Amino acid sequence: MTPKKLLVIIPDGVGLRNFVYTNFPDEVKSAGWELVYWNATGFKLDELGFKEISLKPKPRAWTDLLKRAKINLELEYFEKKFNEPVYKKYKFSSSQNGLKNKLKGLIVSFLAKKYEGEKGLDKLRTLIQNSERKSEYYKHCIEVLSQEKPDAIFCTNQRPVNAISPVLAAQDLGIPTSCFIFSWDNLPKATKVIDTDYYLVWSEHMKDELLRYYPYINLEQVKITGTPQFEIHYKKSVVLPRESFVSKYNLVSSREYLCFSGDDITTSPHDECFLRDVAEAVNQLNEKGENIGIIFRRCPVDFSGRYDKVLQEFSEIIVSIDPDWTGNGDSWNQAMPKKDDMALQTNIAEHCFMVINVASSMIFDFATKGKPCAYLNYLLELKDQKKDIREIYSYIHFKTIPENAVFWINNKEEIGDIIQQALEDTNKERLGMAMSWFQQINCCATEASKNIVHQLDQIN
Repeated sequence: MTPKKLLVIIPDGVGLRNFVYTNFPDEVKSAGWELVYWNATGFKLDELGFKEISLKPKPRAWTDLLKRAKINLELEYFEKKFNEPVYKKYKFSSSQNGLKNKLKGLIVSFLAKKYEGEKGLDKLRTLIQNSERKSEYYKHCIEVLSQEKPDAIFCTNQRPVNAISPVLAAQDLGIPTSCFIFSWDNLPKATKVIDTDYYLVWSEHMKDELLRYYPYINLEQVKITGTPQFEIHYKKSVVLPRESFVSKYNLVSSREYLCFSGDDITTSPHDECFLRDVAEAVNQLNEKGENIGIIFRRCPVDFSGRYDKVLQEFSEIIVSIDPDWTGNGDSWNQAMPKKDDMALQTNIAEHCFMVINVASSMIFDFATKGKPCAYLNYLLELKDQKKDIREIYSYIHFKTIPENAVFWINNKEEIGDIIQQALEDTNKERLGMAMSWFQQINCCATEASKNIVHQLDQIN
């Protein structure tokens, strides 16, 4: 009997992390499916032993303008529907550099105004699909699918415009489609660009969000699976002994290390200043007899030199261990993770006693290891303040956080005391709250890949 064929669309690096580097391929094989990746990244998956088809996306420029208008319009609609002004903070200002960008911005504004309201949004979704059906890219996708004849299509990301044509082509050929909502904060930000027959989500909480924001989706279309990205933290085989980890990254064996995880420049434009504040607090603690170091893990899409001065000034206590990603883009669809980065991240969490950052989901990575997180939550003393990062904690995805799930650093002077508390902390209640929050956001930390394959098997 010929096995069923699953064609998995990898539109960007997030898809690599979740569905190539995890347990997912093995689970697909165990379920008796033939796995083929439809790969839009520069990574050669056949070199890893996988079957792949190269996907060379060329969505229409008009489709992208319609998509941008839809996102802006959805955020305005959410703001009115839920009487919540925070949605406007999710809007990104379009570039005004050059006549071409200004013209695009005007078109997007015109479209958003023309199609405002729920009926307008429905019309925009139809226009996006009709636009892509006119593209040569769509025709190419039809040809590939007609040749491959997959039994099901699974898209690993709900937001890339380059995934619209492959999904549409599959639907027009009668092939069942599904997609994965890849991040805990995506749905409130109106990033759902593609429409599929089924949606796989992290938790009951995310299911409720999806149905609330997109009431045209039926309850039966949404399947709860968890996300594969945290499975690595439960694999003891990838954890290095402390001596090996210390030696590999030139750490001081007698020191206890905290992790400062950097944010992208949009989320935290002055992140290097927060790193300086933490380094100064660590120096003061060390002068009092502690022996603490900092492992700095930059954001994988931040290739800037903004931290260089701080890293040089505090080189005696800060060790920078860069994420094992490739590329030089400044967005998540340009930089690509390597498989070894997942092991690197879990080892950092294993060998640090806490993590400090601005509003990062690294709290969940550390929670799986029983380690606390401290969120920076104060306004820096700068003349040119580009953003008050405290506003991030008012975003929709933070409304679920238990107040005491993290240490809150509300001013610079608190950093040292909180680090010392974390170093000595035996308060199981805080870690329990962090894990409770994690389980609310992601129901299945260890079985996600198996759950996803099971659901794909059931719905196809």
